[in-house]
Amino acid sequence: MAQPTNLATQAMEYWTDAWQRSVLFMDVLYRRGTERNARERETAPHVLNFEFETVIDGRTLARPVNYSLMRIIPPDGMEIDDSKRPFIVVDPRAGHGPGIGGMKQDSEIGVVLKAGNPCYFIGFLPAPVPGQTIEDVCHAEAQFIEQVAYLHPDAEGKPALIGNCQAGWQIMMTAALHPELSGPLVLAGAPLSYWAGVRGKNPLRYLGGLTGGTWMTSLAGDLGHGKFDGAHLVSNFESMNPANTYWKKGYHVYANVDTEEKRFLEFERWWGNPVLLNAEEIQFITDNLFVGNRLSNGTIHDSDGRRIDLRNIRSPVVVFCSWGDDITPPQQALGWLLDLYENDAAMVAGGQTVVYTLHESIGHLGIFVSASVANKEHDEFTRTMDLIDVLPPGLYEAVFIDKGDEGVHSPELAEGNYVVRFERRDLNELRALGGNDDEDERRFATVARLSEINQGLYRTFMSPLVQAMTNEHSAEWMRRMHPYRLRYELFSDMNPFLSGISTLAEQVRAQRKPASPDNPFLQMQEAASQQIVAALDRYQVMRDQAVEQFFLSAYGHPLLQTLVGLRADSANIRRRIGRDIARESVVAARRTEAAKRLASGGEREAVMRAILYIARSPEMRAADERAFATLRELRMRLPAKERMSLARFKEIVQEQNMILQLDEERAMAALPKLLAEVDRKRALEGVRQIMTASGKLEGEALRRLTRVEQLFNS
Repeated sequence: MAQPTNLATQAMEYWTDAWQRSVLFMDVLYRRGTERNARERETAPHVLNFEFETVIDGRTLARPVNYSLMRIIPPDGMEIDDSKRPFIVVDPRAGHGPGIGGMKQDSEIGVVLKAGNPCYFIGFLPAPVPGQTIEDVCHAEAQFIEQVAYLHPDAEGKPALIGNCQAGWQIMMTAALHPELSGPLVLAGAPLSYWAGVRGKNPLRYLGGLTGGTWMTSLAGDLGHGKFDGAHLVSNFESMNPANTYWKKGYHVYANVDTEEKRFLEFERWWGNPVLLNAEEIQFITDNLFVGNRLSNGTIHDSDGRRIDLRNIRSPVVVFCSWGDDITPPQQALGWLLDLYENDAAMVAGGQTVVYTLHESIGHLGIFVSASVANKEHDEFTRTMDLIDVLPPGLYEAVFIDKGDEGVHSPELAEGNYVVRFERRDLNELRALGGNDDEDERRFATVARLSEINQGLYRTFMSPLVQAMTNEHSAEWMRRMHPYRLRYELFSDMNPFLSGISTLAEQVRAQRKPASPDNPFLQMQEAASQQIVAALDRYQVMRDQAVEQFFLSAYGHPLLQTLVGLRADSANIRRRIGRDIARESVVAARRTEAAKRLASGGEREAVMRAILYIARSPEMRAADERAFATLRELRMRLPAKERMSLARFKEIVQEQNMILQLDEERAMAALPKLLAEVDRKRALEGVRQIMTASGKLEGEALRRLTRVEQLFNS
């Protein structure tokens, strides 16, 4: 009789625990909805965990926008060095409200402040300014960057920008239109090549084809009386992972309600308040980016007729992406380089520097909110931003080496917890990530053509009728009835049937009796949850396969491709960016000027030419923060009036790198001419210290150092 009695006791224990968890879980949902309702009534809701002051209100600009520039006020006890490069964190306006980049102390804003750099934030209001466009936002961002630079005239380097998701491609557009303003650009989970991806893994890129293009976006804008509801975008994100949306997220809170309440409510503060966009803004995004994929091939023009060409960007671009990101896979984060450049030589000649890192597993939101990511990748990028800014043009991968690993040479030269190396890569490394073949490109081009046709039909025949039947009241009613918002309102203070849930929850907390972890009914609950997750995962796989198969079949049909003009002999499937004669002329002039300076310069030019010469060896195709730290230390030993600015140092690096590219042998043969009036012993010792900071040289690198020593001593 002992076993049945024990089982009955365990059943009662589980029943009590499950009932109490149900009450507490309902209370968590009630608090979530009630807090969300309160934020809806705020003028400028946000989730920033830092105090700030507004520097520029974008609504006061000549081209007003709902964006603002804010200075982050450092917490008490945190010292900020105004001589350091300022950072600007730009939050994504992709349906959610602002603040994700500073929602926690361990965040992008947090690591910038911890490093002692001035930090600014670009956020936005829930509703756009009437008539506001994406181009207006880019112009406002340019003025914000200019203002930050003005406020820090003595800073080492131009302001660095961190753009999350949608903000990433937006700051790239701004930098392309105003390349003289910004320093390095950090793109975190930012899609720039929307068609890119691999079959079986990236279904989000097919969504435009399911509805025949972007006419549904126009319909949503018309029904919203000129406004587009960000809840549509957030719902699309959620539909990507039905197991997490419909079960795992809620179940995890229910099963761990005693410990997960705070974390859940903090995240839902950001997730639960979708913002609005002007219909013109979202139409620009869907036409030119989601379906048209026009940003990476340079076919977008501003109102003045200027082409938005990403090759105009002169600042280094840091791309942070992850294999676990189902919203912005690595192919979409990096594929724009393959659209811009045929080969590595063209990229180097164009003066473009790109650093990328591929995380193994972190998801899309984790790139912005994960404390582990903030304390590793974002922290290290912040600390090494000056080194990134002076890297010679080319493609690099950031490699993070734990300082505690055995055999790490001179770990004390690295500031953070890791030693960071920027190792040279080539464009073939990006091609190896996977991508579309010509037939896939033809399918996406078919969607783009069909979208233009359907958009024209909608604008001509349906849009006038829809606009005549809608007004601001009907648009507001539709927004309030959106399923995304209803689920919050049903569990909130707007539901009178839940008015006593908080009192009941307090009573439950006072009498809380959790079940023991080995309770068999608790284990059955977990097993049932796993079965539900598995079923939803199977549904997701089948759904995604069906979507992909429909897309491939429908848009791969020769008849449809013929009707939209993509089977003609002159049809251009892969729309690569065109040549820019003006740019090529500037590059040619720069190379000619560099060639004239082959035998000109002094100690700085000689030392940098020697360093770059050694670094061009196969073993040394990397920039190491330990070498840069050594260079910095040598600089600090000089009298203040002899210290070179970072901007001047960057100019010398670029010039000497170009000279070596033009003719390495002639450049090295001319090296002694640069040393005519130089303390050669001191200069050579500096070269040795810098090049051996990360360890002994071997092979070709050692041979090149020996040659440099001979030239310095000749």
